This record gives sequence, structure tokens and C-alpha cells, in this order.
Amino acid sequence: MTSISWDEFGGARPDLAQAGRELLYQFGVGLAFLSTIRPDGGPRLHPFCPLIIEGRLLGHVIPSPKRDDLDRDPRYAMHSFPTPDNEDAFYLTGEARPVTDAGLAGRAAAQFVAERHYASEPDGFSDGGFYEFRIGRCLLTRTTGRDDWRPRHTVWPAAR
Repeated sequence: MTSISWDEFGGARPDLAQAGRELLYQFGVGLAFLSTIRPDGGPRLHPFCPLIIEGRLLGHVIPSPKRDDLDRDPRYAMHSFPTPDNEDAFYLTGEARPVTDAGLAGRAAAQFVAERHYASEPDGFSDGGFYEFRIGRCLLTRTTGRDDWRPRHTVWPAAR
């Protein structure tokens, strides 16, 4: 699977990257649903807090079945939270990779804390680790409001 960084995605499709950033950060912090693949091949879906930092889409994942899923099979799907006024949506698929750059992880942790106006990292935060979510495919849906029977979908694959 071809997958690219958020910065490469933004270079190729700045319109989709801007719309995606707006939908992921619509509540002031990154919020999305993250789907991973369980050992039996079924989906696992949880709320998730993505971060866009230094041209990368990262997420902090605590020790959990979700993290075990990503370590075993890096494929993921991510979907923005529902919007309050319409049915706009942003969806990504690709592969997640552990962040091994301690400096980047430290800056991402600082951004996570700052975005939430925390005084310090939450208890147990240091037990987790950051993953970079590389992009293989994107879907942006735009609507005119609730119950829009003619949503506009833009699909973009990284491999062209």
C-alpha cells in the first residue's frame, strides 16, 4: 500500500488537507474515530485524538487492544466526528507507524497537553506512544445540511 505523510498529502491536495484539518479540529482539539483490525480480522472502533504536527498526522495510543492491533497490522481507517450542523465528513485510510524520533514524540506530547490546556501530561500518558498515520486514501463529503440527499464526495488515492 502506498501511504504518504500529511505534508505530502497537503502538497498534492491542499484543498482536501485544509478541509480535513478543519473537520478533525472542529471542536478545538483533534477528534476522530479510529478503526483498527482485530486478530480475528474484524474491525475495532474507538474515539481517538489525532494531532497534526510538523507536517505529520500523529496520535497517542496507550497500551491497549487498539495499540496491539496497530503493532500487528498497521492498516487503519480514521473518520472525523459528526458535525453539529450538517453531514460533512472526512475519512482516511492508510498505515500507522510507531514514532521512533524522541524529539518529535516530545513535541507532540507538548502539543497534546497545550491543546487541552492541561497543566501536565495525564496520569499514564508516558505508558503510551505516538504513531504516525500515513495516508493511502481520503474521502471528503460535503453537504448542504442535515438530510442532504445529494452529498458531494471527493475520493483521492495516494497512489496515482
